[in-house]
Amino acid sequence: MNWLEVSVNTHSESVEVVSSILIELGSKGVSIDDPQDYYQLTDEQLEWLKVQQKDLYETDTVIVKGYFQPSQWTEEAKNQLDEQLKELESYGLETGPLTVRVSEVGEEDWATAWKQYYFPVRVTRYLTVVPSWVDYEKEQEDELLIELDPGLAFGTGTHPTTQLSLTALEQTIRGGESVLDVGTGSGVLSIASKLLGAGLVTAFDIDEMATRVAKENIALNPTIGAIDVYENNLLVGVDQKSDLIVANILAEILVQMPEDAYRNLNDTGTLILSGIIESKAKEVQEAYEKAGFTLVERMTMKEWNCFVMKKDVE
Repeated sequence: MNWLEVSVNTHSESVEVVSSILIELGSKGVSIDDPQDYYQLTDEQLEWLKVQQKDLYETDTVIVKGYFQPSQWTEEAKNQLDEQLKELESYGLETGPLTVRVSEVGEEDWATAWKQYYFPVRVTRYLTVVPSWVDYEKEQEDELLIELDPGLAFGTGTHPTTQLSLTALEQTIRGGESVLDVGTGSGVLSIASKLLGAGLVTAFDIDEMATRVAKENIALNPTIGAIDVYENNLLVGVDQKSDLIVANILAEILVQMPEDAYRNLNDTGTLILSGIIESKAKEVQEAYEKAGFTLVERMTMKEWNCFVMKKDVE
């Protein structure tokens, strides 16, 4: 059986949103080809990519590809994709060209086509994200490996928002902390928390597919122990005091959570917020300061911000 590969040309700011749109439409996997990630590859890999992906390599365009069975790709699905892509501008993100191309791939091709874009990537001082099918040897003794199957997107560690979150976790966790991971997606932040020494880790996501993918990725890292994963809308209805709360989601969603975050964070705890585009940074900061938080560190990468915050406790 052949599959349809639906490719969306967009800007790096919109990658995760476009990926989520394709997943929600029923894509069986998502690949992301971003030239900004190429600096992390070997010279041999770069030379190959320059030949095979010349047009992409020489632009700022990112290609997000979804894979659908022909019966799924109906006129309704096409219209839904077009409508949701048009709505991207309302998020305040740079969208890029937003051109869509559909091509046919064979049964064997679709299952492996996206794997050529993924390599082990050192994302922080200690953390390296390793595709689950790659046999990777540690380059240094204290290197911590996060095994992921990035076929279902949701953030694989290479996007600036995820890298900022991982860096903040690495700087914050000292051992034994209880952690709430809000909008867990691939589960990468929960897995990293455990590898860095956190104690009880609980992950939430409103998307059923995300919670399933997170559980599958957690299972790929058996040495970290158990992580509870629940389907839930942010921290609504959650009453679980924790030492650390981390959320890597869009600013429009983050501003819905300040009061619930304050209620669930221990008085001496730390709140890490990522996924904040520069144009929305002031809005997010003000919303959390109004709820009783103080910004103690602001980390940036490209157009993205990560806030490290503490509660105002007298």
